[in-house]
Amino acid sequence: MDAWVIGVGPGNPKQITVEAVDAIRRLDGVILLDKGESTASMRRLRTDLLDEYAPDTTVLVVADPPRDRRPEDYAAEVRRWHAARVDAIAEAVDRFPRPAGRAPVVGFLVWGDPSLYDSTLRLVDALAARPGWAVTVHVVPGVTSASALAAAHAITANRIGRPVHITTGRRLSETAATGEDQIVMLDGAEAFRGAARPDDTIYWGANLGTPDEVLISGPVARVADDISAARADLKSRVGWVMDIYLLRRPDAD
Repeated sequence: MDAWVIGVGPGNPKQITVEAVDAIRRLDGVILLDKGESTASMRRLRTDLLDEYAPDTTVLVVADPPRDRRPEDYAAEVRRWHAARVDAIAEAVDRFPRPAGRAPVVGFLVWGDPSLYDSTLRLVDALAARPGWAVTVHVVPGVTSASALAAAHAITANRIGRPVHITTGRRLSETAATGEDQIVMLDGAEAFRGAARPDDTIYWGANLGTPDEVLISGPVARVADDISAARADLKSRVGWVMDIYLLRRPDAD
């Protein structure tokens, strides 16, 4: 099997690269891991991309196995969840029609870029490691949500000669005290409320590049409740929230 892991950007179909379009057009089919009706609009964003660039591509929608979001052992739960996802992907690949004389070419559409806080490459590597599976992996980079966030707010991600740290909400408390800029992903618990200083500036964005994009910026003390309200509204109205933010101390360039 040829497996193509393709970054498709944060959600705006105009931000998909020419290389990604070329890769999509060579696929026999695409496997979409689906979290159910609550994220139906997220699934439509990906199928709309396929309808625009490769309408004849076969799509196999695979139910994403459930995951415990508050486990006692986080690493063990992620390993269990990943193993269940690999099982589901393997079953889907087995259902693909086998082209005469060659291996199937199967694609995975990844939000943003496959290299940054996404597990798809790990899943494909685990599939390739299974006995009897011959998998050649190809990766196409995509526009990251971090770059989309900076562009949406018309800011640079780093200050002159200064580093920027990319982390998760779960780990923010470990690095926020350094005073360096923090790009924070996967923060469903709004960790900035406890980790940031009241006068830190937050540049927040959710569902970037989609029709439901929301942007908020300002001192944490002033806009924290606005962010909470926006997250709740998106969850209720759209069914899902993918947000990211940059935290910046007030000592400017």
